[in-house]
Amino acid sequence: MRIDASTRALVTGASKGIGRALAEALAARGAAVGLAARGAEELEALAGRLGPRATALPCDVGDAAQLTAAIDRFAAEAGGLDLAIANAGVAHYGRFEDQDPELHERMTRINWLGTLNTARAALPHLRAGGGGQLAIVSSGSALRTFPEAAVYGATKAAQRGFAEALRHELAGSGVSVTTVYPGEIVSELHAHEKATMPAWYHGDGRAAPAAELARAVIEGIEADRRSVAFPREVRLLALAAVAPRAVDALLRRLRGPSAAPRH
Repeated sequence: MRIDASTRALVTGASKGIGRALAEALAARGAAVGLAARGAEELEALAGRLGPRATALPCDVGDAAQLTAAIDRFAAEAGGLDLAIANAGVAHYGRFEDQDPELHERMTRINWLGTLNTARAALPHLRAGGGGQLAIVSSGSALRTFPEAAVYGATKAAQRGFAEALRHELAGSGVSVTTVYPGEIVSELHAHEKATMPAWYHGDGRAAPAAELARAVIEGIEADRRSVAFPREVRLLALAAVAPRAVDALLRRLRGPSAAPRH
């Protein structure tokens, strides 16, 4: 697909970080953009900056009825839907046994169920238009999960498995799926836990700009790529499936012993 003034696109988690960068990049191409997130004031402010073709859609992606109503509203007002980006996500790092189970449920509801809710609500509109794209923003943690991110990584791995299968299920429908695997990106994802991040986390000094990720995602969608890893070296984490010891050794060298403490 070509993203331009004819494109009707919706982004979840649009009020901050990666979602905001994606919305800005889409609007810069002239696309009509639906902005879905919980923060109504932030969405309205962003829509105001992006112009009259941006629509604020306050909703909770973990609530299927709310999200479906938001997507249906945008498709009706825009005259259809060509692109849906399931981006909404939260992260809570810490040892599994020490974390409050409510945090596990929150990550599961927003990261994983939010993705299912987005796909379920968007696919009928994408099909009705004769084709389109669903992009799912997963994480490098889906390829190799790090200590103290067990549940977060599990939700991201679930997104990966879902997207891989769905791309094949939609063969011949005109609708396709692209999975995105970001590494450490400048965003507000860890704003609530900066002081307690694991030692292997290097985001503050080495994170890539969200705008650069957004450009890579748009290029990947237009080329109908199966996946987009950004920065590109994130894709090396997938080698953990066939050479886990080698990947562990590499991560210990790059990130320190906390990245893979058990030999």
